[in-house]
Amino acid sequence: MTDCEDPLTLQKKLYFLLEQLENMALDLPPKYQMRLPYELLSSLANCLLNETVFEIVKGLLEIQHVTEQHLYQQRLQFINQKKIQEQEILRLYENDTNKKIQELQKFMLQQKEELKTFDMNLVLQLDQKVADQQEILEKAGVPGFYLTKNPLEIKVQMHLLDFLLRLSKMPIPA
Repeated sequence: MTDCEDPLTLQKKLYFLLEQLENMALDLPPKYQMRLPYELLSSLANCLLNETVFEIVKGLLEIQHVTEQHLYQQRLQFINQKKIQEQEILRLYENDTNKKIQELQKFMLQQKEELKTFDMNLVLQLDQKVADQQEILEKAGVPGFYLTKNPLEIKVQMHLLDFLLRLSKMPIPA
């Protein structure tokens, strides 16, 4: 939004944004639609007159993709490390079948627990990213965003983020 935009242009933009948000909301299942009242969509459309919000959302998406890729690579490294350890057990006990089976069973149980712990840590890191995004968007004054761990509210926020990304790719009338 620039200082030189006349009220009529701003009003056209606002109506366009609100209409798009309402149409997107109508495509959602009823349990999410009811969590997106007209007042929220109207406040969001008004907030989007400042295109900085679009830049913030795009930046958060990039950070999320990098984080997800990094965590995926960490998991692959962890699994590869376990495969190397398994090969070492096979090599170490290649002449003693009973001992090999015993050690592999012990290793597999341990590996299963370690992978579960590792994955839980990854989920906690992703949860922290969600909280960071909520906080950034709340501080930026984007309606509908606040810190929550409620899965339904998080899903609503995910839909709002999707709306923002889709709007950021649309030509907004001047």
